[in-house]
Amino acid sequence: MDLPRNALVVFTGISGSGKSSLAFGTLFAESQRRYLDSVSPYARRLIDQMEEPDVDAIEGLPPAVALQQQRGTPSVRSSVGSVTTISNALRMLYSRAGEYPDGQSILYADSFSPNTAQGACPKCHGIGRVFDVTEKLLVPDDSKTIREKAIAAWPPAWQGANLSRILVSLGYDIDVPWRDLPKKAREWILFTDETPTVPVFPEYNVAQTKAAIKNGEAPSYMGTFTSAQRFVLQSFATTQSARTKKRVSQFMQISQCPECEGKKLKRESLSVTFTGLDIGQLSQLTLTQLAQRLRKTASTKISDELHDREKAIVAQRLASDILARVEALTYLGLGYLSLERSTTTLSPGELQRLRLATQIRSQLFGVVYVLDEPSAGLHPADKKALLGSLDQLVTAGNSVFMVEHDVSVIRHADWIVDVGPDAGTHGGEIIYNGPVEGLIGNQRSHTAKHLFEGVTANERTPRQAKSWLKLVGVKRNNVQNLDVTFPLGVITTVTGVSGSGKSSLVSQALVELVNEGLGVKKTLDVPTDEAELLEQEAETPTGGHIADGLANVKRLITVDQKPIGRTPRSNLATYTGLFDHVRKLFAGTDESKKRRYDAGRFSFNVTKGRCANCDGVGFVSVELLFLPSVYSPCPVCQGQRYNDKTLEITYRGKNIADVLELTVETAHSFFVDEPPVLRALDALIQVGLGYLRLGQPATELSGGEAQRIKLATELQRVQRGDTLYVLDEPTTGLHPKDVAMLMSQLNGLVDAGNTVIMVEHDMKVASTSDWVIDIGPEAGDKGGKVVAQGTPKQVAANKKSRTAPFLLV
Repeated sequence: MDLPRNALVVFTGISGSGKSSLAFGTLFAESQRRYLDSVSPYARRLIDQMEEPDVDAIEGLPPAVALQQQRGTPSVRSSVGSVTTISNALRMLYSRAGEYPDGQSILYADSFSPNTAQGACPKCHGIGRVFDVTEKLLVPDDSKTIREKAIAAWPPAWQGANLSRILVSLGYDIDVPWRDLPKKAREWILFTDETPTVPVFPEYNVAQTKAAIKNGEAPSYMGTFTSAQRFVLQSFATTQSARTKKRVSQFMQISQCPECEGKKLKRESLSVTFTGLDIGQLSQLTLTQLAQRLRKTASTKISDELHDREKAIVAQRLASDILARVEALTYLGLGYLSLERSTTTLSPGELQRLRLATQIRSQLFGVVYVLDEPSAGLHPADKKALLGSLDQLVTAGNSVFMVEHDVSVIRHADWIVDVGPDAGTHGGEIIYNGPVEGLIGNQRSHTAKHLFEGVTANERTPRQAKSWLKLVGVKRNNVQNLDVTFPLGVITTVTGVSGSGKSSLVSQALVELVNEGLGVKKTLDVPTDEAELLEQEAETPTGGHIADGLANVKRLITVDQKPIGRTPRSNLATYTGLFDHVRKLFAGTDESKKRRYDAGRFSFNVTKGRCANCDGVGFVSVELLFLPSVYSPCPVCQGQRYNDKTLEITYRGKNIADVLELTVETAHSFFVDEPPVLRALDALIQVGLGYLRLGQPATELSGGEAQRIKLATELQRVQRGDTLYVLDEPTTGLHPKDVAMLMSQLNGLVDAGNTVIMVEHDMKVASTSDWVIDIGPEAGDKGGKVVAQGTPKQVAANKKSRTAPFLLV
């Protein structure tokens, strides 16, 4: 295929048709490979390399920049300021043009960075939070004695008993209630950094131990003491065991660092101000507020007579540069973010737009930008600005290639590549390659049908609510003291511009208040590192209560875009439960019975069945000197994950590894006589996932795919009615054809007596739902209110709503 350069090229096609494989897996991967050929092997190790594409030739390929929705490794130190590089310029501004206290010497820019030794607050090491361990956490019940395990934070079993015995050797009474021990003793036991090694006599009391030591009696062994605080903090920092991490994290609390008040920097760095604020306070402002602060300095005319002329010139230039970058972000509708906002709390769409704004500012020429659904998570009112930004890139002499499902964005393109016709093995073919108009009337293209059919008015009569769920005084992020009523027994779409507070209201406040009302305890995932622990802590508590209607909700199911697993061991088949049935079928074959193989034999997570070389992962890491680690298929099992004996068992001619390689669609015809397996496969096909392989690792799935797998897992359960389903942008990554399929599933849930409430930007979805609640009017502080609510027709007539003009009624 030939593609035009210096144009806006859109890759379309239904989910799983091969668009991303073409745009990212082929075009971008080849461009990156050619570029990296010119880079030293040492530098190459530091770059995430894509697999070499299987392509015969690509000619005229310029260097490419990929802007994907993946967030990379979450880091507690990554923020809006660091991703956009605005923080670097801000540090220079404070260093060269800040107001210093009398007598303080000039600080270099590094001193204003929390990620350097020169700038980081010594107490919290530049994180702004400290991990605290208090007596109340370590000793929950002070009526117990040490022997009765009063110090709950100490390790269980032998290790804990050992520490108690060491205390006896050190002269402490371990048989009095904790509260009766002297304060000095309690503090030393819990918080000392000393680690004395002493002789231990397990059966002796304090007096007998003293006498034994005095008489030079040989001890059972020598034991080293460690305080409860030291044990907790060290275990959390060093253990590889998730179980130990979970256990010790319950004895830690996180609080704002008292030294820097959460601003992450040393005292002397925070004593420097600009426009009356230190750099920590300035980073807490929203980008819109920051722009207002900088405008005056940026537009100041500098006269020759000015006393501190040099400093004023520096201030003006740096402020102008920062202002230009900030305005590029506010133009893309991100003015409600602050520079210190951690990237772990951003949506994938927000993160991609941050990177896009940074690229526009970099003013490169002759580059191919490959984008992954840049309109994801964007309200129609914000799409105009996005398209303007993409046009800017093209005008500057670049090419923009993007994978996109949004009809308004596709219509704006210069050129369209339609991949299909269907998903998985039925896709991967170029249906059309040319200007947009040329797609009109193309019978094989699913995109053509949705692109050019005049949008028909929504003739369906909205369903009536069975009852109402009333929330009062809701507080969460920018939603403050909001009273809102959700209808039950219908589909409700919550709309509003990006950052208006939709997810705060629905995915956070509504979910937490309903769970609280149903008596469901909030289960926190085990934090595996400081970033996750801080991410959990950063979540603000929800205020408000449910005033009425909870009696009509029996259970709550949230279907979000969080991954279904963090490792390749979790996959589609294991998550949906269909793999349990498949393993039973294999265990039920004559050969298995003869060999006494049970269902566990066919799990790649169990020692007896899996390949011993790769432990059932299917690939091994090969360490190369000076080059990135390469993952290659396991040489013993050839990537099949199982040992030879297990693979000898076949069911209808296929072994267990062959079955995991089947797509959902092909598995459907293979297991045609097995109702329990079919039920799960049917549900996956109904949400548009027929193209995924049964063994597809969780790590390869997009957020939208993960969400639809969760939905499919729910759909295959027996419907009980009175269930509330909460979804967060379920159409992300879906072609309009798949959206129609998804909506018919959701309508089925409502017809069975359930309620669906979802946050959504797709106007076709909002227009065909029964009720719309529009949040806004703007983003951030200017949002968080109910602007309009009612049937789609009623909301469309509201003059104050930014959503109203886009509703298709």
